[in-house]
Amino acid sequence: MSLLQLFRNITPYVKPYRLLVIFTLLLTLIGSLTAQVNAWVLRYTVDEISILLSEHKGLREGVTVLIIISAVLIGKEVLNAFIQFGQKFYGEKLRIYVSRDLAQTVIEKILTYKLAFFSSGGNQPGKLQTRIDRGIESLTRLVQNFFIDILPLFANSIVALIMMFNANFYVGLVGLCIVPIYFYVSVLQAEKMSGARRSIKELRENKSQGILGILESITVIKSFIRENIESDKQMGLQNSLTDAQMKTRRISFLFGGLKSFIEQIGVVIIIILTAYLVLSGQMTIGAIMFHIMLFGNVSAPIRQLHRIYDQMNDALIYSEAFFDILKADHQKEQSGSYKPERIIGKFEVKQVNFTYPDNEEPTLYNINMVINPRQSTALVGLSGAGKSTLINLLDKFYHPDSGEILLDGVSLEEYDTTFLRDNIGLVLQKNHIFNGSIDENIRYGNPNATYEQVVEAAKKSYIHDQVMALPQQYETSALALSGGQQQKIAIARMFLKNPPIIFLDEPTASLDAISTEQIKNSLDAIKKDRTVIIISHSISQIIDSHCIYVMKDGMVVESGTHEEIYHQNGTYTDIFNAMARSLNIDKISKTLEE
Repeated sequence: MSLLQLFRNITPYVKPYRLLVIFTLLLTLIGSLTAQVNAWVLRYTVDEISILLSEHKGLREGVTVLIIISAVLIGKEVLNAFIQFGQKFYGEKLRIYVSRDLAQTVIEKILTYKLAFFSSGGNQPGKLQTRIDRGIESLTRLVQNFFIDILPLFANSIVALIMMFNANFYVGLVGLCIVPIYFYVSVLQAEKMSGARRSIKELRENKSQGILGILESITVIKSFIRENIESDKQMGLQNSLTDAQMKTRRISFLFGGLKSFIEQIGVVIIIILTAYLVLSGQMTIGAIMFHIMLFGNVSAPIRQLHRIYDQMNDALIYSEAFFDILKADHQKEQSGSYKPERIIGKFEVKQVNFTYPDNEEPTLYNINMVINPRQSTALVGLSGAGKSTLINLLDKFYHPDSGEILLDGVSLEEYDTTFLRDNIGLVLQKNHIFNGSIDENIRYGNPNATYEQVVEAAKKSYIHDQVMALPQQYETSALALSGGQQQKIAIARMFLKNPPIIFLDEPTASLDAISTEQIKNSLDAIKKDRTVIIISHSISQIIDSHCIYVMKDGMVVESGTHEEIYHQNGTYTDIFNAMARSLNIDKISKTLEE
């Protein structure tokens, strides 16, 4: 991303605060003029004192000079105090506002993106978080420093340069010639550092993702005693990051020394030239200090170019990834406009093929099935057979590569996505619990539900009694519950939502036997007059289904009722018999007979 593109991208976020910008620019202009006062006062003081001394006059005659310069300098400092406060305060205010708007915009954007965005292009949570955080930080810091540091410095430099030319053309020319040389060196420095900066960006993203992975997998890490392995992985990243950072510092210090040398050469030339002009009678002694101070004002932004370029390059690198996220409109979820008065719940899947983003091998091959309304349909198959993927397609999280999915005779693509999902209840094997109370987590199924409805949903999922035994009851943090209790909270959400279509992906996998039986009874009750698709390794939930589809390697290999496909001695028979053996059915039967 070029600097021009960067400013074009950030302008819409600064534009709403244009009055704030105008006021800051006005303060900058005033501040650039007051910054030259010291040079004028110094020249006036040296020249006046030189005249007094040449006339053999002392303190009594020089009191007027002291009063004038004291009044001017104190007045200037008072004015500067207000100017600097205004620049810093309003610059910081602008930064905070722009940061807020950027953060809110990117959150609103990513919430509209389809799931394919989060599973492709290296968009893992840790990396996305780093891109967003670093992007906002570098952009807003650039906005703030532009008004607090960069703009005032360059305004001071331009005004000082104009004054140098006005006082003496040749001295002004020296100051002008130093600037492009210094600027060229700074540009060269930025080019040398750009590769290392990109490496640092990628390494920081990988580091954040690695830390997030450790936190999410800490139980597994400790159970396998793999702390040393994870530590070594992070050490490798840290060493690579350190090497890249040291490279940037080495380049920075080398070019810093070169730029300091160039600046000092400029000062030497100014001193020699002004001394010559004084000796030749073309300039007063005070003009020597006058031009040296003005040159200091001209070179001030030059001394800051390194820092400014650092910030700009950070902004260019991180904003590129940030605006890639912000402008990924092609990743927005597709939505039709069809909203029927009621959904019956008949799905027809016709010759559907699907491949996950960034995968080479298809996940689903030529899927054909009919899911009848108000009936329970089970999807059976080994792990990786494509069962959960099929549910993702039915919920419109992903779209088929080819083929068609119909709901009540209408293509799923034509349905309004929000309307469709509002009529589907989804319970996963591992459901996310938000940072909030039990009440808030259950109410996620219906934000407008009453407290009584929340309690009723909790009773249906057999969590109510356990909640009431807690000190804060429904105000208890949901994160404090066990895994099984959290699963009941997720099921309570679905009861509260009360949709006509229900997808159940291993809903009782993390529950104990008694809870599983309780939930099964509740699910049996809610299944009535609803279209239900269930993925489960529970024999009881499978054999109760009206229809069973058996999947293997992304294909449907068998279908029918339990009795029909069991006697085919195929994949379903093998899976069912394995389930029965895992439950030790023979011993259970003998125990029950006794």
